[in-house]
Amino acid sequence: MTGSPTWHRDGGFHFAVGVEDTFVPQAGPGERPIDEYELTEHYGRWHDDLGLAVEAGAELVRWGVPWHRVQPEPGRWDWSWVDRVMDRYAELNLRPIVDLMHYGTPLWLNDQFANPDYPKLVAEYSAAVAERYAHLGVADYTPVNEPMIHALFSGEYAYWPPYLSGPQGLTTMTGQLARGFVLAQRAMADVLGDRAVFVHVDAGMRYVGDIDAPEHRDHAARLKEQVFLVEDLVTGRVGADHPLAPYLRANGFGDDDFAWFTEAPVLPDVMGVNYYPRHSTEVFEAGVFHGGGFRDPRPTRDDGVAGMNELIREAHARYGAPVMLTETCVTGSVKERIDWLDESVAALHDLRAAGVPVIGYTWWPLFDMYEWTYRHSELPREAHRLTMGLWRLEETAHGLARVRTEIVDRFRHHALGE
Repeated sequence: MTGSPTWHRDGGFHFAVGVEDTFVPQAGPGERPIDEYELTEHYGRWHDDLGLAVEAGAELVRWGVPWHRVQPEPGRWDWSWVDRVMDRYAELNLRPIVDLMHYGTPLWLNDQFANPDYPKLVAEYSAAVAERYAHLGVADYTPVNEPMIHALFSGEYAYWPPYLSGPQGLTTMTGQLARGFVLAQRAMADVLGDRAVFVHVDAGMRYVGDIDAPEHRDHAARLKEQVFLVEDLVTGRVGADHPLAPYLRANGFGDDDFAWFTEAPVLPDVMGVNYYPRHSTEVFEAGVFHGGGFRDPRPTRDDGVAGMNELIREAHARYGAPVMLTETCVTGSVKERIDWLDESVAALHDLRAAGVPVIGYTWWPLFDMYEWTYRHSELPREAHRLTMGLWRLEETAHGLARVRTEIVDRFRHHALGE
């Protein structure tokens, strides 16, 4: 794999791309499975797709393992596809940052993340992946991508399995995801030792507007702390004095839960922030209540690089680790995407010059993806395509073509100085 195992401490600025890897394989009435690798035909085009990352000048690729396919039954593993992909990474001297949990559990796991055995099972799976690919030098892992967003969609909004709702649902999901996170990282560390690099990733969210209005004050204050809740739990920061400790306790957390997390912390080697300028800042309006999420969204505001800089600084100040922008883009025209690429890269270089240890930049995704609304729709996938990628996806008689855009050259310019 390219680069040093201590790439995150070498003082450099590293460019990455991501392959969208949301997996929600459970189907139901009015609900189609989401498997972005299937939707984007990555399962068949992986060989050339990784070549695109090299063509763009990326050093790192955020890429996920489809647990639901790797472990189709309890105790049975099918590594055949992932083996070929990992060999391709080694062939290209390209370094994956491996997403182990990007929203989906195997179909055989009843109650999904609410299953009491989920934390143990996700740790066993994570250790199996680490063991399988250690000989190739694969050592960079994200145990859970965007765990707080995950907890909201599965635990408060009842939008994804296991369809829990309300404060108790959110607390249950937060606890389960955080326990799995801790056990998975500890299990991988046992396998990889000092070679392991753990990139913790969550969505950067900001709340602005009439946050001090009486009808919003308490809710907005909770949301501002809730952004960090899973990361605070896994890093042992949620004690009796944590602002959300009363909320957790009122919704099912007991003394044993608080003690478990404070006694068994896992720390990030890199703190990843996902920031989308047109979506990451939500606006509270006086006299209007929005619950949040897909069903009742608050309006958003594009605060551009100012919002990104705030979240990057806050992540470093809170956790002390080097920071990486682990997802960013705008959904828009090629020009709009190039403008955001130029502005955001320049802003991160300014942060570095100001002494903030920003070590990387990730354009997400490498090629277009399909919106999560596909799950609740009967329309063809093209109706849900998001124009986000360096490459455009185009329907042809032979499947989805990857169509190069001018953004590739601009990304390569930033990554390689060409």
